[in-house]
Amino acid sequence: MSEHRRKPTQPQGGGRAAARRGQSASSGRRAAPRGATGSPSGSHGLGGEDRPYGGRAEARRAAQRGGSGGRRRAAPDGAGRGPGRGRGRAAPPDRKRIIDYPRAGKYGAARWAPSWKLVTGAFIGFFGGLLALAGVGYAWVNVPDVQQTAKAQNNVFYWANGSEMVATGGETNRQIINLSQIPKDMQSAVISQENKTFYEDNGIDPMGIARAVLNMAKGGETQGGSTITQQFVKNAMLDDQSQTISRKFKELFVSIKVGTDMDKDEIMAGYLNSAYYGRNAYGIQAAARAYFNKDAQDLNAGECAFLAATLKGATYYDPAGATSIDPAATSQANSRRALRQMQDTLDKMVEYDHLSATERAKYTKLPKWQNPRANNKLSGQVGYLVDLAKAYLINNDIVSAEKLQQGGYSIYTTFEKKKVDELAAAVEKVQKANIKPKERPETDTHVQFGGASVDPATGAIKACYGGEDATKHFTNNCDVTGAQVGSTFKPFVLAAAMKWGVRDKDGDPTQAQDERTIASPKSLYSGKNKLKIRTYDGEIWRNEKDQEWLQVNDGDESYGSPPDYKIDLREAMRVSANSAFVQLGMDVGLDKVKEAAVDAGLLESSLAGTSFPSFSIGISDPSAIRMAGSYATFAASGKQRDLYSVTEVTNQDGTVFNHDEVAETKQAFTASVADNVTDVLKTVVEDGTGTNAQLPDRDVAGKTGTTDGNKSAWFVGYVPQLSTAIGMYRMDDNASGKERQFLEMYGTGDQESIHGASFPSEIWHDYMEQALKGEPAKEFPEPEPIGQIVNDFPDPTPSPTPTETEEESPEPSPTPSESEAEPSPSQSETCNNPFDPTCTDTGGTDTGGADTGGTDGGSSASPSQSEGTTRGNGNNGGIFAGPNG
Repeated sequence: MSEHRRKPTQPQGGGRAAARRGQSASSGRRAAPRGATGSPSGSHGLGGEDRPYGGRAEARRAAQRGGSGGRRRAAPDGAGRGPGRGRGRAAPPDRKRIIDYPRAGKYGAARWAPSWKLVTGAFIGFFGGLLALAGVGYAWVNVPDVQQTAKAQNNVFYWANGSEMVATGGETNRQIINLSQIPKDMQSAVISQENKTFYEDNGIDPMGIARAVLNMAKGGETQGGSTITQQFVKNAMLDDQSQTISRKFKELFVSIKVGTDMDKDEIMAGYLNSAYYGRNAYGIQAAARAYFNKDAQDLNAGECAFLAATLKGATYYDPAGATSIDPAATSQANSRRALRQMQDTLDKMVEYDHLSATERAKYTKLPKWQNPRANNKLSGQVGYLVDLAKAYLINNDIVSAEKLQQGGYSIYTTFEKKKVDELAAAVEKVQKANIKPKERPETDTHVQFGGASVDPATGAIKACYGGEDATKHFTNNCDVTGAQVGSTFKPFVLAAAMKWGVRDKDGDPTQAQDERTIASPKSLYSGKNKLKIRTYDGEIWRNEKDQEWLQVNDGDESYGSPPDYKIDLREAMRVSANSAFVQLGMDVGLDKVKEAAVDAGLLESSLAGTSFPSFSIGISDPSAIRMAGSYATFAASGKQRDLYSVTEVTNQDGTVFNHDEVAETKQAFTASVADNVTDVLKTVVEDGTGTNAQLPDRDVAGKTGTTDGNKSAWFVGYVPQLSTAIGMYRMDDNASGKERQFLEMYGTGDQESIHGASFPSEIWHDYMEQALKGEPAKEFPEPEPIGQIVNDFPDPTPSPTPTETEEESPEPSPTPSESEAEPSPSQSETCNNPFDPTCTDTGGTDTGGADTGGTDGGSSASPSQSEGTTRGNGNNGGIFAGPNG
């Protein structure tokens, strides 16, 4: 039978494969036919046959492991996976990837987890690339030469007619001195305050640079270097002042090279000779001259610690102040900051053994500093005008402070030299004739004036008076005062009443526009002295002490005839009756009064006491520029223009800024509202408290203002072509470190008291008379009738029309006696309508609450008013205090 057994088919090929197949057959395994896979599922074993693998998956993995280097071995003679069951064609056995990622032969998460070889290679490659980049960067940059950084140029400022005003900016550039000429105390001060490990570190702070780069990447502000070396590099790289990430990396490479190639003493000298100390002083020698008028080598430890403080930002540490750039940078605030920083630096100098405690004890106050405008080109009014122009560019992001310091700009301003000179002459004339501090030191010292003129048609600032001399008086009075404006605020109350109307007494304070009654200038309000002020719902207003508010008038006078003392709003404005406008403000809503003031052009930051009744009579403290600009809105029939002082800026690359491209105009009030306000203000000048401001053959509108305690006086007025504000007050704001304190003006100028109708209106008249010479006389638009007569019971009498022959204001109605003023109990009990001016009950104990508010009147007013305690917030309200100034 053995010859009848069928022999297995022999393979066609020979070699090892054939031998293996033969061995398999002889061991009882069935050889896989051609084309079959190596998988057990592809074979047909006999029932008693042992399976070499536990399942298909294990067999597949075994087949894969058979490949070289973890790859599948190609099946001979074209054998492969069955159709639809394979994972793809296997790679040839002789082909290998350079980077095995994703990893072959791995599945799931293991396929994507890099091997240690891959991680190590990537790490070496990355840092190798960085080293190569650093090498290129190191070779690319040069160590800065401080001598080459003294490149600041002049900025040239021009008058409105194109003639040159002043070239300034490069006159105190930089003078390089040797380290031996720089006091050890100066070196110790900056080391103690900024980089105590200066002589031990390698010159860079990688973490500080990383923070700066990250901050810039997020869109935040740029940051300086952390070490003295990095700050020196930053100061010295004037060829590239762009604040970008690439520049920060460049600074890093330069700092590394400086730390490697330069001696520490060279770095220290370079830093102190290149740093900016304010006042256009670059370098320690220029700074010593700018602040103390001495050479750097003569500075003492206190002066060195002070100058180290200015390196943090002279805008906020110069005791002279920099309010034209930032309202918060007042002389007083800066002095406090500088003293605090100076003392901290001295303490650290002692702590780090750079200064003895005995020597340190000598310096507890700010050193005596000199004025910041040593350049006589900036004397008179020019320094104030330059400050205004610079602040406009900086605060409106047109040119940065750093770039202005470098210079090279031509700056064309709106200022007219003729008007600037005439405004200064008008102030000096009144001051010379009346203010005599040597004769009357108790009343005539520290008297200050401020003034500004604005073109209603454009918003251009034509003239400013900032003080006696920009090299002697450092606060710019036309842009920053802090002085309350008094009754010059009343036109905004009138405008609010004609724009939004008074509220329905039976309604609520959130009434819609169509539920209010638009007020006419003929509306009737009580001119009674010590009038009870009521809220919209008829309740008597009480202050924080729960005291009833009784509003007083200037001189404790009542206006109108008893028993109701009713006068219309035109008459109330003419005689400046506080009681009428305080109640009108409450009826309109103080929020609407505030909105009207802001719409006209005042800065919200300058408004104070907006929830108090006296808000309506001027406890706020806008600047002369802003007051002139807001009245210009009325002169322009309600069109409000952004105030500006620069028309164009150019440099070597061409035009940097042109105002015509950004000029904006908004309709703050309808022409009807604005022209009616103007018409009422004409009455003030024709036959009221402002008669001193009359100009022959010209329409003039304006308002006087005098504040509680006689601490400031104003006249703001306009003709169709020009709006001007004049303020007067007493305050010593050059006293280093002292709080701003306004002084009373009783007896000033040998006057019983100072009112807007006196010196301010006189200055306004003299200036405007000269400023308008040669310009045609224009008339204001005829106002359209507006609104309804509020409180029309009984019918009002027509407003008096003054005749041309009237020279004096009519005497106000006599003040009633106590028996006339005090209502009978029955009269008080039957007062059903609390808004009826005939409700004359005078109960209550408070005469004006916490502040009687601004009082105002003519030159005959009595100074016997009570002094309030609520003052303005001190915000400057100046043109450049905000982004749109």
